[in-house]
Amino acid sequence: MVIMQAIFFDLDGTLTESGPGIIKAVQYALNKMGCPETDPQKLRFFIGPPLLDSMLRFRPFSQEEAEKAVELYHAYYCKEGIFDNRVYPGIRQMLKDLRTSNVKLAVASSKPEILVRQILDHFGLSQYFDEVVGASMDGQRSKKAAVIEEALRRLGLVDLRKQVLMVGDTASDVNGAKTTRLDCWGVSYGYGTVEELRTAGAAKILATVPALEKQLITLQSEWGETGEKKSF
Repeated sequence: MVIMQAIFFDLDGTLTESGPGIIKAVQYALNKMGCPETDPQKLRFFIGPPLLDSMLRFRPFSQEEAEKAVELYHAYYCKEGIFDNRVYPGIRQMLKDLRTSNVKLAVASSKPEILVRQILDHFGLSQYFDEVVGASMDGQRSKKAAVIEEALRRLGLVDLRKQVLMVGDTASDVNGAKTTRLDCWGVSYGYGTVEELRTAGAAKILATVPALEKQLITLQSEWGETGEKKSF
């Protein structure tokens, strides 16, 4: 008998619309580094993946320069960008509804964990989660796969990973889930495209929060009634 154990959610682009604050912080950092970028559309890919990786992808920075850009980003973001953000409509009710079952809920984000917790506390979302995991400040845990693995460890689900579902909005989420042998559903209302999610191998792609909730509640119900894993 296989029973659903947990649902892991990405934060940026999945639970909250955090793009404005993130992009402004990136623009601040790039400006300070002497390579300003005024078009926010060119910076959308910074939302979700590890920040250092995105800095190295955007400009031919050296490792030292990229790390400096990340420091500048955080200097701005922690003061002015962190709450330039909002919870997607319907997310709060979805989490409340999901809490009615025994399935554990967790956040697995590539954002530094201290910031993830601040954002969830600020928006009153912390109460819905059994665990919150983000990147470590020392850089040892930054990739999505490492974050997911830590979430599995903290919840005691390392040997039950096939009973855990990841939900995220970018290829980074899907790839991290695949690396850790989790199934992943993509949400196209965030910052990744349907094509990106499909190419990465998302098991299902949902266009709206209501559609996501409906599918998650249905999945919960099916698993709860039969005790057997249904197809993601």
